[in-house]
Amino acid sequence: MANSYSSTNILPHNLTLFKKKHINLYYTAIVTILCSMFYIIGVWQHGGGATGDTVLLSTLPCIPRENTTLRIDPLPELDFSSHHKAEDMQPAEARVKHFPPCDSKFSEYTPCEDAERSLKFDREMLVYRERHCPEDDEVLSCRIPAPFGYKQPFRWPESRDAVWYANVPHKHLTVEKAGQNWVRFEGDRFKFPGGGTMFPRGANAYIDDIGKLINLRDGSIRTAIDTGCGVASWGAYLLSRNILTVSFAPRDTHIAQVQFALERGVPALIGVLASIRLPYPSRAFDMAHCSRCLIPWGKNDGLYLIEVDRILRPGGYWIYSGPPINWQNRWKGWDRTPKDLEDEQNLVESVARSLCWKKLVQKDDIAIWQKPTNHVHCKLNRKVFKKPQLCQAPNPDKAWYTKLETCLTPLPEVKNIKETAGGQLAKWPSRLNAIPPRIASGSVEGVTNENFTKDSELWKTRILHYKSLDHQLAERGRYRNLLDMNSYLGGFAAALVDDPVWVMNIVPVEGQIDTLGVVYQRGLIGTYQNWCEAMSTYPRTYDFIHADSIFSLYKDRCGIEDIVLEMDRILRPQGSVIIRDDVDVLLNVKNILDGVEWESRLVDHEDGPLVRQKLLIATKQYWTSPAAIEQDPQALNRAS
Repeated sequence: MANSYSSTNILPHNLTLFKKKHINLYYTAIVTILCSMFYIIGVWQHGGGATGDTVLLSTLPCIPRENTTLRIDPLPELDFSSHHKAEDMQPAEARVKHFPPCDSKFSEYTPCEDAERSLKFDREMLVYRERHCPEDDEVLSCRIPAPFGYKQPFRWPESRDAVWYANVPHKHLTVEKAGQNWVRFEGDRFKFPGGGTMFPRGANAYIDDIGKLINLRDGSIRTAIDTGCGVASWGAYLLSRNILTVSFAPRDTHIAQVQFALERGVPALIGVLASIRLPYPSRAFDMAHCSRCLIPWGKNDGLYLIEVDRILRPGGYWIYSGPPINWQNRWKGWDRTPKDLEDEQNLVESVARSLCWKKLVQKDDIAIWQKPTNHVHCKLNRKVFKKPQLCQAPNPDKAWYTKLETCLTPLPEVKNIKETAGGQLAKWPSRLNAIPPRIASGSVEGVTNENFTKDSELWKTRILHYKSLDHQLAERGRYRNLLDMNSYLGGFAAALVDDPVWVMNIVPVEGQIDTLGVVYQRGLIGTYQNWCEAMSTYPRTYDFIHADSIFSLYKDRCGIEDIVLEMDRILRPQGSVIIRDDVDVLLNVKNILDGVEWESRLVDHEDGPLVRQKLLIATKQYWTSPAAIEQDPQALNRAS
């Protein structure tokens, strides 16, 4: 019974298990069939078959619904190139403000020396001939035209002796100075024989006469200033002796004299000794010169000789020719009485002695004085010379719109009477790369000997890079007159010293430190400038302009367009600029350059595309005023 009972109970149990397994298999089969059917239908709906870029997500339930597949695009090729290149940073299309040409009457416009505006100012002490810049509502927002027929100037040294008439269409000097060999008109050009009022035999012979009295060839004299320069023949012929001269004269004394100088490829600025300091630092020049420059040196308590003393280096020379020098033999030709001329010379001699200058020599028409190398004796003799007393002002280099003072600028202290105040300068050409005494003494804040050496090497590298970008800069002789708008230590100019160019180095008055004294101690030249104002020079002065961070410096002081229009005014047609600055600044500058119709391109810094500072290379296009017959209907009628 037991066995029967066991068998009977097992059988139904096994049957139940069998039925459950059968049902599970049945449902599994049905689900498998359904999934397979839906898979086939899904594939058919998506193009008839699986492709290499379609992947079925196996984790999804086998219930057909939309978007059950994920499309994965092919992997892109990896891009290892830089995305900071200058060409990738061109500005998006923006509204460009276009600046129209000015009227032809402005072809020689010098905004801060405008003859009409000057008449509003005091004529005493020639104040009206000083800088007087236009008010905001007087500033021109147009492009200064070149005169009709303008040509690229002759290349140096041919330009020293010839200038195209079309570039400076003024014959006034050829008549007024006809007997003095200043300038002659021949055909389509002016010729410059090198003469002057006091050197009818020519500037070269005159300089030879000076060279017999002081040494012009041993490198101790490198920088010079010529007051009342005429057409700057004295400075032009000193260049062959490696002496670099800043020449200046007023805007309206003789028509176009400074303009002629610049067309000749000779450094010059518009300027006058009147009531404010000359825009140069103290102890800048090795030699100062006046040849019948008509400056009343002895008047106003010797104010103008005191200013010459400020800008002369210790041991520097002042050379004077013309009335009253050699009055004993010249007075009849000067239409003045001997007594008048003698009194004038005695007054000049007296002022020079009060400045502690030593008169070295007077021979024929030339007299030469020398400034002391220090002020040890000069301080002691203030009891004898009541005037001028030593200045108490703390900064003798401050010269931008600074009033002249009738006090003597004290030289730096020395330890003994044989020492040169401020440090002895090396002779040229060693002077260019020797550590300037201003830096060696620590008087230029933040600039060390190491900074100076590194800066000099940096600019040698940069100039090579510049020449690879601007073929005109690389072409020897293509450029002559260069401007560095923010020169710092003069490294840009120093790196170009072997090229046939000269560089006007600018130290902006808004800069953090004043380095113009360093520039001069290197044997280079320059001036102070506020770039929110116009420069004291004629239109079309420079072949090439370099601007390092100038737009960043003036970002909150004046508009980009103000500076660009001034650059356009003073740059010659087909001249070029290189502007270094932050990329965002340069994109805005480029937009303005498009408005003045320059060709420009943005390129990378010499250290590569990852540097935010970029270079903007631009060229001013050639265009001129229309021919006079086109702009003058009456002339057109007369011609017909």
